[in-house]
Amino acid sequence: MRLAGTHAAVRRIWTVELRPRPGGPALVCPTCTAYTSSLTGSSARSAVLAHLACHARADALPPHLRSCQCQARGCRWHRRHRGCAGPVLLALTRDRSGRTWRLADTCAACAAATSNTAVVPDALSGSPRPLASPRPSAPARRFQAGLQERVRVREMLTYLGAALPRFTSPAARLLAVQCTLRTDVRGHVRLPAGLLRGMRLRGIRELWLELAHAGWLALPDLRARPWQVRLLDDAVLDQTPGRRARCRAADWALRPTPLILPTAAPALRLTALVLAAHACGRAEDNADMDSLTRLCGHSPQQTGELLDRLVATRTLDAWQHNRETDEVFWQLPQQQAQSRSAGLPRGPLTCKL
Repeated sequence: MRLAGTHAAVRRIWTVELRPRPGGPALVCPTCTAYTSSLTGSSARSAVLAHLACHARADALPPHLRSCQCQARGCRWHRRHRGCAGPVLLALTRDRSGRTWRLADTCAACAAATSNTAVVPDALSGSPRPLASPRPSAPARRFQAGLQERVRVREMLTYLGAALPRFTSPAARLLAVQCTLRTDVRGHVRLPAGLLRGMRLRGIRELWLELAHAGWLALPDLRARPWQVRLLDDAVLDQTPGRRARCRAADWALRPTPLILPTAAPALRLTALVLAAHACGRAEDNADMDSLTRLCGHSPQQTGELLDRLVATRTLDAWQHNRETDEVFWQLPQQQAQSRSAGLPRGPLTCKL
């Protein structure tokens, strides 16, 4: 349990507002009195993210001095839950109209309970990454191969959960993951035809139109080979580590061990990718239902149906939704023997939403 009152004088909350103007929205920041006018729809979001990122870097603090800021604000940001818990993260929140954006230090429990919120990945914020434990537990040793790739993909899925419209199609999200991880420092991506053929997304013009309509990329010339894509969101230009490590993560996302479904429909493949990115080798893996639905671009009901299909195809052994905590638990096939030895239920855990 993390007490939010510790170091209460350290305030790490930044808010930016987009105010409508005849020539385009204006960015207003009360913290530094910044004012930028005549922004277009796509550049406005990029300008907001870049401005908030500058504040986070300028006001960087050691991890032990950071605390959950929503407690300092009287917990008016989210619904009631058990209290602060987990590491302190940078959480990006926008109101439903998309006019007000807030970046703040928030514990993992409060970030999960806040609507319209996504955790800013370390790869985009430029903050130092904590070192991994030098002696992982026995269940986690099986997941050491590809661990950094798994973390990188989870960060990119979290970023896309905030950058793309809520119900962007699963196929478009799979394509966006590859573009984000394979981009260079100028936001340019080269996608060979073989990559899209292997993803079973070749020749689907609607996906490019969907991402272009969201203002996330410029519509490429689909007659050219290979495809040359230009990303419009400045947030993807400041990623760490280098491109080679990110390309390894992109390759892992094509075959997300241990949930590899190369011939399945995009909705199932995206769900499997999200689960694999959250896997950590415990008897049961878990994630918040709101987080899963945001990363997959589905409603809770659709997410439940897709998890049922993964159980039916024996990709998962079982899954369960705890309505009190809004957590989803799932078991991979190789975790069955371990869960039984730990005294977990042997019957199916599938629970309809």
